[in-house]
Amino acid sequence: MHWVYILKCADASYYIGSTNDVERRLWEHNNKFYKGYTSTRLPVELVCSFDFPTEHDAFLFERQIKGWTRAKKEALTRGDWNGIHEVVKKERKERERKKRKAS
Repeated sequence: MHWVYILKCADASYYIGSTNDVERRLWEHNNKFYKGYTSTRLPVELVCSFDFPTEHDAFLFERQIKGWTRAKKEALTRGDWNGIHEVVKKERKERERKKRKAS
């Protein structure tokens, strides 16, 4: 089984990653096993995780949600699919408004 996980860092930012062992990976983050984003934002806590049948599926979902806005990520962590849809609608309206303003 492969997982995509979302961590909340001490500075309230989110980190998204993938692994085949969520508990081990959380320990690694909190113990500075790897130098990087989370090592300077400790402690981190696991907010949610999603399982996938293949590493490739997990990788694709990880890449997709890394590009999401904070609002969409927060709706995802709550399991609020309607909230994600509402955020998408707001973002689309804002892009359209900016596009019209630029014309």
